[in-house]
Amino acid sequence: MGSGQVTDWQGKNVTVAGLGVSGVPAAKVLHGLGAKVTVVNDGDDPRAREQAAALETLGVTVRLGDGATLPEGTELIVTAPGWKPDKPLFAAADAAGVPVWGDVELAWRLRKPGAADWLAVTGTNGKTTTVQMLASILKAAGLRTAAVGNIGVSLLDAVLGEEEYDVLAVELSSYQLHWAPSLRAHSAAVLNLAPDHLDWHGSMEAYARDKGRIYEGNRVACVYNVADKATEDLVREADVEEGCRAVGFTLGTPGPSQLGVVEGILVDRAFVENRQRNAQELAEVSDVTPPAPHNIANALAAAALARAYGVPASAVRDGLRAFTPDAHRIAHVADVDGVAYIDDSKATNTHAAEASLAAYESIVWIAGGLAKGATFDELVAGAAKRLRGAVLIGRDRALIREALARHAPEVPVVDLDRTDTGAMLRAVQEARRLARPGDTVLLAPACASMDMFTNYNKRGDAFAQAVRELGA
Repeated sequence: MGSGQVTDWQGKNVTVAGLGVSGVPAAKVLHGLGAKVTVVNDGDDPRAREQAAALETLGVTVRLGDGATLPEGTELIVTAPGWKPDKPLFAAADAAGVPVWGDVELAWRLRKPGAADWLAVTGTNGKTTTVQMLASILKAAGLRTAAVGNIGVSLLDAVLGEEEYDVLAVELSSYQLHWAPSLRAHSAAVLNLAPDHLDWHGSMEAYARDKGRIYEGNRVACVYNVADKATEDLVREADVEEGCRAVGFTLGTPGPSQLGVVEGILVDRAFVENRQRNAQELAEVSDVTPPAPHNIANALAAAALARAYGVPASAVRDGLRAFTPDAHRIAHVADVDGVAYIDDSKATNTHAAEASLAAYESIVWIAGGLAKGATFDELVAGAAKRLRGAVLIGRDRALIREALARHAPEVPVVDLDRTDTGAMLRAVQEARRLARPGDTVLLAPACASMDMFTNYNKRGDAFAQAVRELGA
């Protein structure tokens, strides 16, 4: 099956694996193109039945409670990104020679002739912020753009909708990249690589390989993190178009073909004439909100992709100034008695928490939740000298407590053995007791939230509410 504009979908037997946020739109789109669509779904719950009923009124066949068997005559599977590669359905497809696409692959194949270029971003942490910064910079340059993919607008809507774009800022997860074999971005960035989703990918090598797919076929620039050698290795391994360049970003002074920071200024030594000797000023560190080190790195990655697309330096500055991060990403809640309270509930893994802890000098750390198989020794050892105290919450807090005992035995620790809704207020009260004027009380849990909260947003909201009660 070639690209969407040349494929005749009329009467094609397509199986969509999974309902949910990507499965339902994919089924509707394919049905609208004339395909004979069957949706298979593991679950058979009230929500699934409701979605199934809506699809069946259109004429789509839905099989609930059986996602393992390949429907007869299937010529293509389009899968939700979360379905693991080792599922029996995919083994059956492999044996039958049936291709498997994700929703990103489908969107890529359905682009209209002369469609918008894709500037793509992946990485363990920072994807959403970087893509939003990139979209802000592209808008400041007067380009028609949107932040799409793993956030906001679905890629299918973006490529098939009425709105015309010049270029898209695309966030891609490792799951989405795994199922997108023919994607070829204009330019792409891998921000960082740390162990995550290993239960899905099976190994760190497989996870890195899927992230690295984002560089395949890049035309202008493969953007990598100078401080994270694994990202540069992925660039080396990628099969790119003739003339595509490796462009690094660094928090230090940039070398040729890099973007970096010199005396509080973000500078470009990649997209300038005579990069051996010249550098272009892009923006000031103070133009980035918040100016924490990992967020400066996000800004540099976004700037590199925008510059690869030919955006002027002034648009980088204007776009970064106009950008405000999503809630619960190093958000300053309030100052109470000379202590700053920071909500970084989005730090749901150790890599994100490490970046957050590196942004402050003297910290009372609120941490804990669902560890998802993570270990905390490296994180705690790296942050030990910055910790004034720690308040631990959530199911797997003992893992962090043990790491603190090993690597920061002098740091006072409050262990809260409660998971009720009042636990966060108590955590904030304990943190206040440990803090001194000039300190930062930092919610950077390094864990997922679902043991105590619906999601990290609700956890961050509970923290902010507790801080407001202190202030009152």
